[in-house]
Amino acid sequence: METHTLLEQERTEPGILRLTLNDPDRRNALSEAMLDRLGEAIAEAGSDPAVRVVILAAKGPAFSAGHDLKELTRARSGPDGGRAFYQRIMEKCSAVMQAIVNSPKPVLAEVTGVATAAGCQLVASCDLAVAAETARFSTPGVHIGLFCSTPMVPLSRTVHAKHAMEMLLTGDMVPAARAAEIGLVNHAVPDAELTAATEAIAGKIAAKSSLTLATGKRAFYAQREMPLAEAYEYASRVMVENMLARDAEEGIGAFLEKRPPRWEDA
Repeated sequence: METHTLLEQERTEPGILRLTLNDPDRRNALSEAMLDRLGEAIAEAGSDPAVRVVILAAKGPAFSAGHDLKELTRARSGPDGGRAFYQRIMEKCSAVMQAIVNSPKPVLAEVTGVATAAGCQLVASCDLAVAAETARFSTPGVHIGLFCSTPMVPLSRTVHAKHAMEMLLTGDMVPAARAAEIGLVNHAVPDAELTAATEAIAGKIAAKSSLTLATGKRAFYAQREMPLAEAYEYASRVMVENMLARDAEEGIGAFLEKRPPRWEDA
């Protein structure tokens, strides 16, 4: 039975929602219960006009060690050898990762400790990521005979193919500085400066029009899967609709008049 809050929620600066994985004894494993809480929180944030950006952090020595291997092992005792449970867990995990991408609110990972397997998948699924210098990343499934196939999906869309394949095939730990070099995270900062760094980025984002952010985030992920000509055609349509929005009129007017914009998120 759950004896504490698996996922803490805190409003910090105006417009910023901090979600903190809080199961350090299990290294913030993405158990079925944790996936349920995280999916619910991302959905609620997406529909809350007071939330403009989400920070995803964690307590303890691990950001997330990925799936709960003890939970997965227990499922083997079922009459189907665990197939139905494994299918349900993979579907839930994939749904949460896609919910982060599809959320109209930017999601920023604040990474401490290790982020391995599905935990690394979680970082790669976020729109932005800042890591403590001591943080480390890996997709170590090959060590236990279980290739990190689902973590591969966002990883291969975030870093160059050869870097992704090196992580997947070797299972080696990647230090934060290297993770920043290959694009898995945006920045690697001193541990003591991590929260300030993520809050600073989140604050910049929160100061923007939510309508503009949602429009841009949706278009970014849509266009990158398209051929070049199709992407330009799609992005042009998005620009036209964006230009007709109230906030674009206000933003351009404020720039020309040299004053701060007054967003209506419309």
